[in-house]
Amino acid sequence: MKLHRQGTPSLPVARRVSSALLLAGFSTLAILGPGQAHSAEAWHFSFGAARDGYTTVDAGMAYDAKRGFGFEPGAEVRTAGYLVATKPSYFTADVPEGNYNVTVKLGADGTASNTTIKSELRRLMLENVSTASGATETRTFTVNVRTPRIKAVAGVAAGVVDLKVPRETVSEARAWDQRLTLEINGSNPVIQSIDIVPVTAPTIFLLGDSTVSDQPGEPFNSWGQMLPRFFKPGIAVANLAQSGETYRDSLSRRRLDKVLSMMRPGDTVLMQFGHNDQKQIKDNKGGPFTTYKDEIRQHVEAIRKHGGIPVIMSSMERRRFDDAGKPQETLTDYATAARQSAKELGTAFIDLHAMSLPLYAALGVEGSKLAFAEPQPGKLDNTHHNPYGSYELAQAVATGLRQAGVPAAQWIADGYGNFDPSHPDPVAKFAVPVSPTFTNERPLGDEGNR
Repeated sequence: MKLHRQGTPSLPVARRVSSALLLAGFSTLAILGPGQAHSAEAWHFSFGAARDGYTTVDAGMAYDAKRGFGFEPGAEVRTAGYLVATKPSYFTADVPEGNYNVTVKLGADGTASNTTIKSELRRLMLENVSTASGATETRTFTVNVRTPRIKAVAGVAAGVVDLKVPRETVSEARAWDQRLTLEINGSNPVIQSIDIVPVTAPTIFLLGDSTVSDQPGEPFNSWGQMLPRFFKPGIAVANLAQSGETYRDSLSRRRLDKVLSMMRPGDTVLMQFGHNDQKQIKDNKGGPFTTYKDEIRQHVEAIRKHGGIPVIMSSMERRRFDDAGKPQETLTDYATAARQSAKELGTAFIDLHAMSLPLYAALGVEGSKLAFAEPQPGKLDNTHHNPYGSYELAQAVATGLRQAGVPAAQWIADGYGNFDPSHPDPVAKFAVPVSPTFTNERPLGDEGNR
């Protein structure tokens, strides 16, 4: 078998990635010795059938660090000229940090197909792409891959992101592990080939809390995980949000520094904090019109200094209704402070707080329960959303980008960017397949509002 790849060395990383390796940021060129794995700058895979210029992948090829690609443990697939996954399965390839265009050829002779693909940590890329028997369809999407290492750039010292251990080094390791992982899902996923090619593409960076971050398991989900689905290929979404965090944490844990070290002029940074910042009032460590606004200012100034486009967002509301069935407001001061900051600093603003209220009102007291995570029967989480709820909010965010005139809006997928939160998609028609990972562990933060 010939391996069709070219590139530079990378450190082999287990799925349960060592926190020491992650936090060290993989100084790969210095660490690797002879015979260790090599990251590919470009991969071209075909499944079960030899093709010129492609690496042939058979069903039994588990991920191997020396080989640099393969199926993750638990995969149930067969290959016979194309790949069929009989249950949701993961395929991984080693790549350096950066943006990649992933092109998949779907469908095959003799079988109809229905394929959904998520990348890295459950980021929705393709949703229920169907082909008739004998038909094929080629789709491309753009994925961001990163490590915790922070390279030195103007005004930013080299170092590493202060990851939360073990959360970000075990259950969320796919977000940081110098691999590109694809979750192959759908009612009958069929893939003939996968091409992974590095690309210089604009990036939308996300900073925020658990309502934004890549959640590792069902039933929890965030709008940040759904956002890539609503953009055309050619722009990447890099989600550096993390559960339980605030603007202050973004600074102290160096998540903002990581964004600045990766950013190219013209890239966009969406920032949505508030749920956890609110706790600073009780702890006498800050407030919406003082420290919160000052920390927003620090983010905006740093992003602009590095040529980026900052976008301030207000936080969506929690699920809470009064006796008349009207959504209640619990984050009004923080939404107001965010709006004021955007006006004072001259930045784009997305009022997700204002959009969430008619969304919840339209769903109603009972219907809105179907937009929030329920990790155990009868135990609803009134802060964190499920895939349906986050899918609706992601459409609101895309619409907000377009309404604010942010240049990245030109990449919004056809048919989207005009979401009316007072007329949400029917829950019954929502059909994004669930991921195979499940957790009843609530995301960090907002403990007082369950």
